[in-house]
Amino acid sequence: QVQLVESGGGLVQGGGSLRLSCAASGIASGSIGRLYNAWYRQAPGKQREWIASIFSGGTTGYANSVKGRFTISRDGAKNTVYLQMSSLKPEDTAVYYCKCQQGGADYWGQGTQVTVSS
Repeated sequence: QVQLVESGGGLVQGGGSLRLSCAASGIASGSIGRLYNAWYRQAPGKQREWIASIFSGGTTGYANSVKGRFTISRDGAKNTVYLQMSSLKPEDTAVYYCKCQQGGADYWGQGTQVTVSS
């Protein structure tokens, strides 16, 4: 059973930066790079939205709302996926979730709160 634990959220001023981490367990060491990983976020009163993905070959994709400001990456040795967020805006305030796919199933973390003050 894959388990994901996000960390790194917090309160930051507009224009600032944060790096979120998503540590995966229940998978073979170093195997995170062979999986599809993604970050989503959910703001109060809104639906959960996709913001970034990284595929098994390393190709990345971003929602227009974060393109050029956020970067998804991963460390195979640590089985960890990261989301580097820069130039943060108040509208980036949300709970951020990571997801991975393995064996046709989706696995989600519990989320980490990011709050950006104006």
